[in-house]
Amino acid sequence: MINIMEVAETNKMVEQENLDVRTITMGISLLDCAGPDLSDVCSRIYNKITSYAKDLVSTGEEIAREIGVPIVNKRISITPVSLVGAACCHTSDDYVEICKTLERAALAVGVNFIGGYSAIVSKGMTPSDELLIRSIPKALSCTEHICSSVNVGSTKTGINMDAVRLMGEIVKETAELTKDSDSSGCTRLVVLCNAPDDNPFMAGAFLGVTEPDAVINVGVSGPGVVKYALESVRGESFEVLCETIKKTAFKITRVGQLVAQEAARRLGVPFGIIDLSLAPTPAIGDSVADILEEIGVEKAGAPGTTAALALLNDQVKKGGVMASSYVGGLSGAFIPVSEDQGMIDAAASGALTIEKLEAMTCVCSVGLDMIAIPGDTKASTISGIIADEAALGMVNQKTTAARLIPVIGKTVGDHAEFGGLMGHAPIMPVNQFGCENFISRKGRIPAPLHSFKN
Repeated sequence: MINIMEVAETNKMVEQENLDVRTITMGISLLDCAGPDLSDVCSRIYNKITSYAKDLVSTGEEIAREIGVPIVNKRISITPVSLVGAACCHTSDDYVEICKTLERAALAVGVNFIGGYSAIVSKGMTPSDELLIRSIPKALSCTEHICSSVNVGSTKTGINMDAVRLMGEIVKETAELTKDSDSSGCTRLVVLCNAPDDNPFMAGAFLGVTEPDAVINVGVSGPGVVKYALESVRGESFEVLCETIKKTAFKITRVGQLVAQEAARRLGVPFGIIDLSLAPTPAIGDSVADILEEIGVEKAGAPGTTAALALLNDQVKKGGVMASSYVGGLSGAFIPVSEDQGMIDAAASGALTIEKLEAMTCVCSVGLDMIAIPGDTKASTISGIIADEAALGMVNQKTTAARLIPVIGKTVGDHAEFGGLMGHAPIMPVNQFGCENFISRKGRIPAPLHSFKN
């Protein structure tokens, strides 16, 4: 049982070290909104979301005031829309109408984002899945609060390379349709492998079909708190370093547990999971890269970075899992380039490359996240990068993802501005050698041998 007194020691963390609860995300199942009539489906979707989530934002603000810890985002995740619209959507424009309905619902309840304009196609695409995927560029270009994700692979099924090829084209088209804002539509589009059903973090959040009708999932944060704690053990042994990270992660997660329990109680829906991920922001002092440099590398991306990140990720999980009844989602360290000032600086200086970030993906949460690349990058090259990330996830039995932003009209040396939590980023170079012949092959990459565990 958590006592409110446990939160008292976090005052300094909040005031000086950027401690926050990154998100309260309400998952809402839309399976019972499905039907053959598009207008009726849209009406049911709007009514269900606005009914369940009408008090989500105000409840989050009340809890934040009472415990003195900022709750940065209030979000909603929904059933993958390709499932909900399968019977009523006969064109991509039909799916866009559902997306517009979701945008109206987001504005009505005041949330930052709704995630779940999604399709799960790790083994193959239904006609409904393909219609939704092809609607993504238009849907994201006419909305501001909707996030989209496509899961193209898993350890059990392999990688759907037809979907990977299509997603390279979709990313490029989304970039073109939102080029007036530095191709910002791509900041709300992510391609995943092994996507979890209970992730509270955007843009990959959706509510899996194994979840209840409504649920509260909370994502914690606190890179600044970890960095500050490590400053006090500078030069100490790895044992001391690891113990310090674990103890700090425990404290951060306890705050998240309190928030999750209170939000679930007040909103009258079950508590789902705490996601332990260290999620940075563009604010100075709230950076995962700064932690890696405090551990001992001169700049994020230098030799030793991957080992330092592996250590950090493992200790965060070990400390956090003891502090919560239920842990899920992604639960590790995020390395989104545009959302982490230390990563931005490392990329701008040349210390951090896409290839190094790919290696770091093997030991952290998610993967190549919020990376701005030249606007003239080929769709096949984007698909190749997506395939590489999916392969890492498939073979290593973990969630990986690619959120790439080909910024139309910009090239290496330029800078992209996305605003708010999405931050800003230097345009990073990509390998100029092609992979068209690889990407043009049809079918699936088979699942690895170790997937056969039944």
